[in-house]
Amino acid sequence: MDAVQGTLDELGTPLSEVTFVVFDLETTGGSAAEHAITEIGAVKVRAGEIIGEFATLVDPGGPIPPFISVLTGITDAMVIAAPRIEAVLPAFLEFIKGTTLVAHNAGFDTGFVKAACAAHGYPPPVNPVVDTVDLARRVLTRDETPNCKLGTLAKLFRSGVEPCHRALQDARATVDVLHGLIERAGSFQVHTLEELKSFVRAPTPEQQRKRHLAESVPHSPGVYLFEDERGEVLYIGKSTNLRNRVRSYFTAGETRPRIREMIGIAERVRHIVCTTGLEAEVRELRLIGQAKPRYNRRSRFPEKVVWLKLTDEPFPRLSIVRDLKDDGAAYLGPFTSGRAADDARIALHEALPLRQCTQRLTERTRRAACVLAEMGRCGAPCEGRESPADYAVHVENARRAMLSDVGPVFTALEARMERLSVEQRYEEASVDRDRLAAYVRAAARMQHLSSLTTIPQMVAASPAFDGRWEIHVIRYGRLTAAGVMPRGAHPTPFVEALVATAETVRPGPGPIHAASAEETECILRWLESPGVRLVEVDGDWALPSGGAARHKARIEHAYRGLERRRAAEGRPLR
Repeated sequence: MDAVQGTLDELGTPLSEVTFVVFDLETTGGSAAEHAITEIGAVKVRAGEIIGEFATLVDPGGPIPPFISVLTGITDAMVIAAPRIEAVLPAFLEFIKGTTLVAHNAGFDTGFVKAACAAHGYPPPVNPVVDTVDLARRVLTRDETPNCKLGTLAKLFRSGVEPCHRALQDARATVDVLHGLIERAGSFQVHTLEELKSFVRAPTPEQQRKRHLAESVPHSPGVYLFEDERGEVLYIGKSTNLRNRVRSYFTAGETRPRIREMIGIAERVRHIVCTTGLEAEVRELRLIGQAKPRYNRRSRFPEKVVWLKLTDEPFPRLSIVRDLKDDGAAYLGPFTSGRAADDARIALHEALPLRQCTQRLTERTRRAACVLAEMGRCGAPCEGRESPADYAVHVENARRAMLSDVGPVFTALEARMERLSVEQRYEEASVDRDRLAAYVRAAARMQHLSSLTTIPQMVAASPAFDGRWEIHVIRYGRLTAAGVMPRGAHPTPFVEALVATAETVRPGPGPIHAASAEETECILRWLESPGVRLVEVDGDWALPSGGAARHKARIEHAYRGLERRRAAEGRPLR
């Protein structure tokens, strides 16, 4: 047989001949449909050499949220004289013409560029795109880096540029990361642009070799458990279709380094069929909490939560505790870390003059007051300056701020952040931002949980296929029974039988006592999904009128861009 020489097109474009434009955007938020670009930074590189840069601030056409200014350092004053995006866009599109685009979490940045093009009558760019997050997940192991955040990778590859949430600076850091990743990819025989793009999505040999593990798994809702040769559970997941979900682990679509590593160790897949999708989700959480598989990142330690407690004593104080007690105290939480609890505690202290000392005080206690009294941040009950009745006013305000109304604390912290931003003390403002977010998120979470965990029994139903109904019994926020009512069956005897066989749950102290917070939140998501109908409710299912939800929405709106970047750069496993 005669040898056939491939064409240059078949061989691909050598990476040394590819012109890359590594770019980064700063924006007013995380949604391209709702927010605007505030800064563009781009670096053009070829064969490892920088051949051009593009950088400009952009007037977003509206105020920059204080949270975003704290994150990026970009203020309204900085962009007031900057060009609008319609003036900047043509020059940027010309700069990237004929190049391959590179970004860290490329979907975020290219999404804003496409939205800007659509808004101003330009066709979207058709440039090839390389995402350094995806490439990092393919070539790096968890032993080399704990996550794929830009700052982490910049340190790994010894970049001379430290990312700082400014567009050009971050683009320059991404250039060094790109070069480091391309060098790593070379050890996998990746030498062309075409090979680089296909390499990111190619299944590993281990994934291909172990596809047979999905053969015995049924097309049913349930939980699947990957186990090694000794029977140790490596990873637990759930699905409404077990066969399809397990099969996906052996395809090119599964790119998570930890999961690919897990596939290499796994020798069998065990499954547990469940009646409904909600039952499968709840059973997954419970099994992860029991088995604590090493390749599951979330839900492994539901018991390791902490609470912020307003103690029950003559002069109450805020204390971080691990256990809930039926002692008349007010609790805020749960928090997944002591740091988050401490952030929330400091946020409350910023707005309320509660004492911060740890000694137990009585009406007869007399000792020298600390500096907080001189600063007007404590009424000094230790010196007798404040009576229990006067101090009780602060306690009642704190109790209300923890359980029902976050407004006063939110207003106080927001005013402080705005003052610090005006004074360009951005680092201090960012600390207050995170403290306020920790407090509001915890308050919103607890109020949401408490709305269900105080109800002795709830029966709810959602439509299934073929006219059937999925019925669930929930007691104090815990799923206690699940069933599927056949089409045409009378609901009353079916529901009565399901309730009669449901798990018994007794009330306990605190907002969560019968199930983990994640299980109750899982049930709440299902209850709030379209089509779900309440069959029976023993009590009231409601949230406080002045609750934290609306303030949390403001915070999440401001954080959304940062959250999306973090999620994409260091995506956690279930």
